[in-house]
Amino acid sequence: MHQKAVVRRVSFPAGRRILVISDVHGHLAFLQGVLKKANFSKNDILILLGDLIEKGPDSLATLRYVMALSKTHTVFNIAGNCDNLVWQFTEDTAPKHESVYRHFLRHWGERSILLQMARAAGMSPTEAEDFPALRALIVSQYADELSFLREMPTILLSDKFLFVHGGVPREDHLEELDAWHCMKYDNFRGQGHVFRRWCIVGHWPVTLYNREIPSANPIVDRDAHIISIDGGCVLKLDGQLNALVIPDGQNEDFSVIAYDGLPTAVALDAQQASEHSINIRWGEHNVTVLEQGDEVSLCRHDASGYQLKILNSYLYRMDGTVKCEDSTDYRLPIEPGDIVSVVAHTSRATLIKKGGVTGWYFGRLSEH
Repeated sequence: MHQKAVVRRVSFPAGRRILVISDVHGHLAFLQGVLKKANFSKNDILILLGDLIEKGPDSLATLRYVMALSKTHTVFNIAGNCDNLVWQFTEDTAPKHESVYRHFLRHWGERSILLQMARAAGMSPTEAEDFPALRALIVSQYADELSFLREMPTILLSDKFLFVHGGVPREDHLEELDAWHCMKYDNFRGQGHVFRRWCIVGHWPVTLYNREIPSANPIVDRDAHIISIDGGCVLKLDGQLNALVIPDGQNEDFSVIAYDGLPTAVALDAQQASEHSINIRWGEHNVTVLEQGDEVSLCRHDASGYQLKILNSYLYRMDGTVKCEDSTDYRLPIEPGDIVSVVAHTSRATLIKKGGVTGWYFGRLSEH
């Protein structure tokens, strides 16, 4: 269903802080966690940059939370490629598209808002496989939710900022752009675009841009005027939800508040950063197991030939090949007293995060 981009123009009042958050993906605890950490109030402006729902445990609850928040606070909601799924499903009865929806539901299961809506209305997953019945149920029971999702614009535009979920190829004639391509613009920063306004995007987890070090922190490119903020919430095991803080609509003194929901600990020993490392990312995550271990296995990254040890829990087989979750052998620089997030423990080392960057720590930790 190809449609033209919907552009909403806005003028931000002076002196009001703006928080920009993308790719919540139905994880209500993360959204509430980062808003609490940011001390979000009615004096602030919240911009939700798309993919509010889908692929997370609480999509329906997250949607309703934001709907309620939008009535009491200043909230701008922008459509992401996952946000259109529900209302497009209710309108798209073409047999040729049925396999797309069926694959999505089977892949994401209970993490899809379609099945969460079905369950909340008393329909079982088996009954939900009857798509005409599922459509009728959603249309009859969720009119407010469908209306809220339909009304999300593709682009939010001010004199200084352009907010869009995936990206745009240009700044002029925005209404002529294809909405879907604005929402799903993979590897946007890799396309060489340069803008006059600040173009702020989500969609593509920022960890995918670094082949050596896995950082989930927003990337602020002051030369290209592009800010990419998707911290991989839900989709990455060590992901985080980022809130880009803009002091007001005319200010470029950006800062970041992040929430990852992980337990924390205090580092007791110093550690130097590794000189060479790899960040194995989605899209290039085929590996060959060279030596099986109890907790970690020695593997060769097929794309680069690089060898490293990977958590066994991160290895899985698909389509006859072994793949891994995002993995690294990077050793973080650590000073005694540093507070870190704990991703995974092993008997040899701990996978941790410090300042949004994931890596291994071979020192001692104490409870925080």
